[in-house]
Amino acid sequence: MAVTARLGLALLVLALGVVGRSSAQDYDFFFLVLQWPGSYCDTKQSCCYPRSGKPAADFGIHGLWPNRDDGSYPQNCDPDSEFDPSKVSDLMGSLRSEWPTLACPSNDGTRFWAHEWEKHGTCAVSAVGDEHGYFAAAIRLRSQLPVLAALRDGGVRPDGGYYTLSQIKGAVSRGVGFEPFVECNRDESGNSQLYQLYFCVDAAGEKFVECPVSPGGRPCGNRIEFPAF
Repeated sequence: MAVTARLGLALLVLALGVVGRSSAQDYDFFFLVLQWPGSYCDTKQSCCYPRSGKPAADFGIHGLWPNRDDGSYPQNCDPDSEFDPSKVSDLMGSLRSEWPTLACPSNDGTRFWAHEWEKHGTCAVSAVGDEHGYFAAAIRLRSQLPVLAALRDGGVRPDGGYYTLSQIKGAVSRGVGFEPFVECNRDESGNSQLYQLYFCVDAAGEKFVECPVSPGGRPCGNRIEFPAF
């Protein structure tokens, strides 16, 4: 009986572990979202540079967001797991350069990173492991997307000129190997401008894949400004 009881207990623990893992990964893929700072700032709301200074004129990370194939997404999966800057102290230089904040009033980025970890990162621990793993994964994936160089090589430059949606998608696709979803916002005059690029990453957070679903967002039209920064 003792052997049978131990076997039964072991099977129960194994079953609970499988259930725990399946419920922990309540998503099918990630959106890696990159943001053009010139378009963030060129609005009625405007922007504020972080305390570390004006960011580079390049696409910065907005977030790494777990999503489901049906278009929904999990969020705020562990209210007890608050952002702890000490856990990413070795990544701070990369966070400031690759994941800068442009929110007002000017700040050091902690609130932005805390929001991204607590809303999205806590739902991705089955892939990234912990807070450090989440930010490290996003930075690593970002480094594989030379989107600004791809756009420039395709004749799409941040000089205030206007481009078509197909020009933007084609240039990025040729340069990085995957076609992005393109999101636009509006400048003070109401012109559509290149704002964010969405790329899809597999559920393990390791490699880029074709996107199974559109993220939505503001439509761009076919005359898109690429403002300077």
